[in-house]
This record gives sequence, structure tokens and C-alpha cells, in this order.
Amino acid sequence: MRQKNREVSNREELLEIMRRCDVCRLALNNEGYPYIVPMNFGLSVDEDKISLIFHSALEGMKLDLIRKDNRASFEMDGKHQLQYFEEQGYCTMAYESVIGSGTIRFLSDKEKEQALRALMDQYHPGKNAYFNPAAISRTAVYVLEVESITGKRKLPK
Repeated sequence: MRQKNREVSNREELLEIMRRCDVCRLALNNEGYPYIVPMNFGLSVDEDKISLIFHSALEGMKLDLIRKDNRASFEMDGKHQLQYFEEQGYCTMAYESVIGSGTIRFLSDKEKEQALRALMDQYHPGKNAYFNPAAISRTAVYVLEVESITGKRKLPK
């Protein structure tokens, strides 16, 4: 990282940034070009393992790409604050972000319910929000198991 003073390396701080985000951009391999799609996500954290949970229809381009090559990268960001210093003619943006990579695996119907609960918790923390169990069989659920992760933060001036 070019500016080490902006690096976020503490695991708990990285997780807090991720919990504050509401969109995860998933980058998949598409015959030599990245295919990037914004996704809702869930977060699952074990002792030393971070997993991102996604869901979608049972068919579509992103699923075809994952089946061809399950390697993926991700990005999420937040706390955007535009700063304009008119006198100096200077404009900048405060933010925090996390990027990483890993491999994706599809979940079986038996694994889906717990994963979808984690996804619901991302958007309804602590509420044990209801979702219709009938959706399980008609929903693809997949997990990106994070292998590398970095974070960056630029504080407001």
C-alpha cells in the first residue's frame, strides 16, 4: 500500500468496516475481462475465517461464470464524505474500504438456511428477521471464502 498511514490491518476494524457496508461488489472472471456485479451480502466470521454470503436466482450469467472459475475478488466501501476546499482549489474524498479475494462454493439446501440468516443479519442486525423458508429451494446461495483482505481509510480533514 502506497500510503501506509491509511492502511487498516486490524482484523476487527476490517470487520467493522464490512458490517457498515450495504453493497459488496463481486468481481468474476469472464474470458479475460472482469465481470463486476453489486450484491447484497451476509458476513460469517469464525475464529480465523471470514466468509461472504450471496444469494441470487438459480440461473444467470454470474452463476455461469462462477461454475467456470470459482476465483473471485470483492470490494466494499462506505463513509464517503466529499471535502472541497475552495480557497486552495482542492477537492478530496474521505472514505473507508475493504478489498479481497477468495474462492466461491455453492451451498447445499441443508446449508442455505443458516447462510440466509447471516445475510438477513447484515441488514437487520440483532432482529432475527423473518424470511420465507419457501425461498430456500428456489434460491442459489453461495459463499466466498476470503483468502486475502486489505483495508484502507482516509479520514476527513
